[in-house]
Amino acid sequence: MSKKILVLPGDGIGQEVTDAAMQILKFTIKKFNLNFSINTLDVGGTAYEKTGSPIPHEVLQAAKEADAILFGAVGAPQWDNLSWDDRPENALLTLRKELNLFANLRPAFLFNELSEASPIKEKIIEGLDILIVRELTGGIYFGEPRGVIEDETPNYAFNTMIYNEDEIRRIAKIAFESAQKRSGRLCSVEKANVLEVSKFWRSIVTEMSAEYPDVELSHQLADNTAMQLVLNPNQFDVIVASNLFGDILSDIAATLTGSIGMLPSASLDGSLKGMYEPCHGSAPDIANQDIANPLAMIGSLSMALKYSLDEEVVSNKIDAAIKTFIQKGFRTKDIATDEKYLKTSEVAGKIIKIIEDE
Repeated sequence: MSKKILVLPGDGIGQEVTDAAMQILKFTIKKFNLNFSINTLDVGGTAYEKTGSPIPHEVLQAAKEADAILFGAVGAPQWDNLSWDDRPENALLTLRKELNLFANLRPAFLFNELSEASPIKEKIIEGLDILIVRELTGGIYFGEPRGVIEDETPNYAFNTMIYNEDEIRRIAKIAFESAQKRSGRLCSVEKANVLEVSKFWRSIVTEMSAEYPDVELSHQLADNTAMQLVLNPNQFDVIVASNLFGDILSDIAATLTGSIGMLPSASLDGSLKGMYEPCHGSAPDIANQDIANPLAMIGSLSMALKYSLDEEVVSNKIDAAIKTFIQKGFRTKDIATDEKYLKTSEVAGKIIKIIEDE
């Protein structure tokens, strides 16, 4: 049966980097005779301007039917004053919630050839290879009740951080199994020193560790983990964290690599259907300048091929081509050490040429 791919370029550089990934996707479909169907729709601010909604019903329905979703990025200052329901960012959170994409896998790795691009000293950062497993559909981002109270003095706002046992167990299972496939070390991150929900999180993860005797489990407070990611990032293998802490830590980890434009991510449900997107945002300040780095989006395509589309061989070829791309000295502006760099629109052609020459 044909696998269904939904492409949602979104806003800003999301459209540019998605175009690069699409060139490679279409090339691989032809070269490797892949049985895929592709549907491209507007989402985010672009969709709002055309339809009055950042996530039209057609998009949500197509997303539910897709095996894999390639998501560019959404948002820009011109939509910041809209109500939450109309904000581009609501499209992203709605997709995660409606599709039950509870597990966000964010690899943070460094090509040693790019160590000069990292803000961290080379002796600290060399060999970086971390996987952050972030819970994506619970916690304080979705907890109820929430709101802003303006009819009392003083006015106030509130959110609810909440996790139930099932939510913790399913994300911990993904994390433990990921550690089994890597170096066998898992660090569970929370704030058990001050938060009841974190104490509960720690107790559940600790209990589950008995099922994975081949995985070394440790616990760390979120603020200390943020510091340790900068001081000694190679102490980590797999990190599992709640929605809030995982969001913060994965951005820190991405920055270690020298550019957030290098790192892909996968958001999966229990059946391995998923949404794949670069860790960066829509970057409206550089949109339409042909200088964005599309490697994170291309890497996200590779993850889609591996996890949701049953084409691990093709995924490996793309990953190898990205590595060769870096080894050959090709650079985009964000990782260039001089004035010589490739434009966004030139990257896909280089990657395709490398795959063809293998």
